[in-house]
Amino acid sequence: MSVNADTAVPEDHSGPVMVIETAGEATGTMRIALRDDLAPNHVERIVTLAEQGDYDGVVFHRVIDGFMAQTGDVQHGRLDGTPRMWGTGGSELPNLQAEFTDVRFERGVVGMARSQSPDSANSQFFIMFAPAPSLDGQYTVVGQLIDGYDVLDAIKRGTGGNGAVVGEPDRMERVTIER
Repeated sequence: MSVNADTAVPEDHSGPVMVIETAGEATGTMRIALRDDLAPNHVERIVTLAEQGDYDGVVFHRVIDGFMAQTGDVQHGRLDGTPRMWGTGGSELPNLQAEFTDVRFERGVVGMARSQSPDSANSQFFIMFAPAPSLDGQYTVVGQLIDGYDVLDAIKRGTGGNGAVVGEPDRMERVTIER
């Protein structure tokens, strides 16, 4: 799968790469080039949580076909938790101030999830299935999928307007950082 030129990782990218080993219907590995040149504070948060093992076992709780797959609720987002709580938590760390850029939300772009407040991102993030111009300049871009589009496309879709996953969702079995 090719990456849109506007969202491609720069050739001189020297930032960390997040490696997500998934389990469930979508079993495989996704690699995301984290863009610390765009959002240094958000990337630092993702790296911290990944290195602490906080993302391990966290489900993809909100998956909307043709839009995005959301995960990263390290507080409530595990299979042994309560499904109605998935997506309602963050981490023990404080929320982050927005780091908006002009990078467009295209297929494979990774953004930080937040509430209505621009400065409420914490641990949750989403990976785009398709372009979503309505998100441009409204959410912090933290990375670009560079490998594993087949895994992304296989993530179990949710139902209804909010994309809540029914039954057993796919999960991030293990998340590591390559430097």
